[in-house]
Amino acid sequence: MTALDDRFVKRRHDAPTGYFEVEAAGLRWLDVPGGVPVAEPLHVSPTQLTTTRLDMSPPTESAAEDFGRRLAVTHDAGARYFGVSPDGWSGDGYIGTIPLPHALEPVRSWGEFYANLRLRPYLRAAYDQGIHLDVIGRVCTRLEAGEYDDPSDEPCRIHGDLWSGNVLWTPDGVHLIDPAAHGGHRETDLAMLALFGLPRLDRVLRAYDEAHSLRDGWRERIGLHQLHPLLVHVVLFGGGYVAQAIEAARRY
Repeated sequence: MTALDDRFVKRRHDAPTGYFEVEAAGLRWLDVPGGVPVAEPLHVSPTQLTTTRLDMSPPTESAAEDFGRRLAVTHDAGARYFGVSPDGWSGDGYIGTIPLPHALEPVRSWGEFYANLRLRPYLRAAYDQGIHLDVIGRVCTRLEAGEYDDPSDEPCRIHGDLWSGNVLWTPDGVHLIDPAAHGGHRETDLAMLALFGLPRLDRVLRAYDEAHSLRDGWRERIGLHQLHPLLVHVVLFGGGYVAQAIEAARRY
């Protein structure tokens, strides 16, 4: 990574196919009027991505509230169906350094999408790290049965990897970087914000709920939406994430 006067350059000479191209497509897709600003992609190639450089500043209450309201706008821009890739990209994506499956055609429900494209693809690698398949399998069965679906849940335009490190507090407010963007559930982004601790999160969530009322019981579903990133961390890092993922799965 290289920071220049007005640009930021990410390089990876061994990048897998589409690694930077899908990231750039995700940034462009998330850049909607009134939504959360993103690091603007200026140039993309198979081995690097250049974006605008963003200066950092301390998180403030007003910036947190603005972020919450704008994130609701971004989500409400919508997506054609759950699991769809960002406009301008037709293949799978990446979360961190590992593949992130996209749905090539509409799926029946969010639960079906989440079970089959966000949990099951990582089970073999998670099993090798010590997670018993039946623990996650039971959650997948309940998801496919529609136990966590609601007719009001429309596919949203989500960042997909919205942990605190991808939320940049700047003098002009929050900007987003490094998306794993796709058509998903709004609660997924909110759960990810909580996973590793975002500054002033309560303010963000309150402003979000004022802009777009969240469905009853959303706080009880946070762990369900965190299960996918926890499995990703099990695959990448193993260790303490194994116990955390098992604990989350057993609640559902």
